[in-house]
Amino acid sequence: QVQLVESGGGLVQAGGSLRLSCAASGRTITNYLMGWFRQAPGKEREFVAAINRSGSIYYADSVKGRFTISRDNAKNTVYLQMNSLKPEDTAVYYCAAKVGREFYEPLPGNYNYWGQGTQVTVSS
Repeated sequence: QVQLVESGGGLVQAGGSLRLSCAASGRTITNYLMGWFRQAPGKEREFVAAINRSGSIYYADSVKGRFTISRDNAKNTVYLQMNSLKPEDTAVYYCAAKVGREFYEPLPGNYNYWGQGTQVTVSS
């Protein structure tokens, strides 16, 4: 079992930045595909970014050039640096881990472990 705990959310003005952290415990996440997802009120949970065991990175088009995903295997932690935030980025952000050898997976239903989420609110 892997436990994931997100932190770093909050209220920020448009154009601002936040860094989300996802601390894992229970098992090392070195060999997991790690993803960030978000869910706004009344909307489906959507893919934001992922980083695989080899360090390859994938982003949703809506966040490319603004968000950066990274992982620190020594700390068993994944990060999401969010810059140039927009009101439409407002959502609950979730960290997720996927067992397996896939290089990339954008569908939330295919992830095995989830954190509880952290709220990000961007004011205009």
